[in-house]
Amino acid sequence: MEFFDQLTDDHCAFIARQPVFFVATAADGARINLSPKGMDTFRVLDANTVAYLDLGGSGNETQAHLAADGRITVMFCAFDNPALILRLYGRGTFTVAGEAGFDALAVHFPDYPGRRQVFTIAIESVQTSCGWGVPRMTLEKERATLARYHAQSDPGAYLEKIASRTRSIDGLPVRVQTVIPA
Repeated sequence: MEFFDQLTDDHCAFIARQPVFFVATAADGARINLSPKGMDTFRVLDANTVAYLDLGGSGNETQAHLAADGRITVMFCAFDNPALILRLYGRGTFTVAGEAGFDALAVHFPDYPGRRQVFTIAIESVQTSCGWGVPRMTLEKERATLARYHAQSDPGAYLEKIASRTRSIDGLPVRVQTVIPA
């Protein structure tokens, strides 16, 4: 196990090859949230800053936890060789679609339908470990279901549907998007 103060070129190359990552957050009195993420939604902005695009889904726990606490861990693990686990520990913020700064962040990502917010993480430390216990697997293909769902949704009906989702599953407040990005 090794710790680093920032991302190296090797870390960035490893991240770029991974088809999936995991995000963990927590807030006092709330459940620990752990979410798998995929698609082309993660970017290294510089050696100390990363961001990922969040599409509307079943909940908004990450946003609620970051507003309450700010701590976030992102994990990448190799499912091929060489084995490696890479964790990014940091403090996260979010920019909801329609808010100032969203468009400037969104340009780093594909124009997926259903873009809800961008999470930006200021890295405090980077950790690598062996990953020898992680199985070898092969990516068959990305799922198109979430993007297809949003592409087929009526924007007005979608915004109406999520308008009441102002609380996380543990009752923490969340900011709901009020516009569909162009």
